[in-house]
Amino acid sequence: MLFLQEIAAIAADSAAQAASALPSAAASAAAAAPAAEPLSLWELCVEGGWIMVILAVLLVISIYVLAERSIVTYKAARYDEGFMKRIKDYIHDGETESALNLCKATGSPYSRLIAKGITRIGRPMNDVLVAIENTGNLEVAALSKGLPWLATTAAGAPMLGFLGTVTGMVQAFYSIASAGTAASIGDFAGGIYTALVTTVAGLIVGIAAMFAYNFLVARINKVMNMMEARTMEFMDLLNEPASV
Repeated sequence: MLFLQEIAAIAADSAAQAASALPSAAASAAAAAPAAEPLSLWELCVEGGWIMVILAVLLVISIYVLAERSIVTYKAARYDEGFMKRIKDYIHDGETESALNLCKATGSPYSRLIAKGITRIGRPMNDVLVAIENTGNLEVAALSKGLPWLATTAAGAPMLGFLGTVTGMVQAFYSIASAGTAASIGDFAGGIYTALVTTVAGLIVGIAAMFAYNFLVARINKVMNMMEARTMEFMDLLNEPASV
């Protein structure tokens, strides 16, 4: 009985020593493991490879198109409340030259539409309307300059990102296959995150271009609605003398 008690005491002491050794062993292992250093944004971009250069160019051009078209559409959307009243007074007084000078001085898309209509006064109403509509189409085309680039970037940037990811994955698997049994999980994981960088960048550029495109389309639609409203006012103005 005494012998069994001694064995139990020895086992308890061994268990206590092992339990006390576990935290110190874990601490030493944690100290021995190198701390992972966070990658900077520049380092991630460099890891992405040549695809990142193309995506960066697309992003810069998209930002330029957004800024430049925003300024143009903002100026085009401004409206002088007294413009049509002055045009009406000039036309009723027979001062078409003064009306044309006012349109040129205003320098907006709707004023150019009205100017084209004024130059067609005296012709059939259908000819006047067709001339205004053709001018309106040209104005909308001028306002939409650069939008196809944004649409292409919105669709193409994510595809370029996926291309970079697939290329990086192929390279990562080839490196692992070449290393054979010497390949490690770290090498495999490193190849994966390097490849996924291009996908993230492509999605960011594509989403930014898509929002920019939709924003500009909404601004251009606003200008188009304003041009249509001014066209209707002008056509009603030309019909007024006939109704008197």
